[in-house]
Amino acid sequence: MAFSPLKIFLGELNGTPLGDLRIAASDLGLVAVEWADSQLLLDKYLLRLKRPVEPNQKKAQPYAKELRAYLKGSLHNFTIPIDWSSLRPFQLKTLKAVYQIPYGETRTYAEIAAQIGYPNAYRAVGRANATNPMPLVIPCHRVIGKDGKLHGYGGGDGLPTKEWLLKMEGALIA
Repeated sequence: MAFSPLKIFLGELNGTPLGDLRIAASDLGLVAVEWADSQLLLDKYLLRLKRPVEPNQKKAQPYAKELRAYLKGSLHNFTIPIDWSSLRPFQLKTLKAVYQIPYGETRTYAEIAAQIGYPNAYRAVGRANATNPMPLVIPCHRVIGKDGKLHGYGGGDGLPTKEWLLKMEGALIA
């Protein structure tokens, strides 16, 4: 029996407080979340995964439902499954640590680096966050500089989006 790569299903989540989003999921779970105006980035990412892709709003619906509830402030912990299989080892370790940051709390890049056993790799932690394919669900917006300030965010409108998310969650920021 020949190996068949997991299919990726694409869906949309429009009209959120942060704009329109695109969702990619497999039968294993969420693969990617991207802002609609960054569709080209999503397309390039999915192409790199070398999996068949098909539009399927029905398959994306559970992910869209939880994302919408989160962005309304009524969901604090995602229950949707995540397909971690496309992440590289360091990125996987980093993003699993970021995924565990509780709602409304923050950690520094250095704290995440120390937590995963690479105390001097805070820049690499920053890079892993910058290439997070599932922002919002894997809350890279909760990672801040050791000075307590916001540093870098590639989603939506950048730092204003990161600030909006942290304020929505009630996180204290400098």
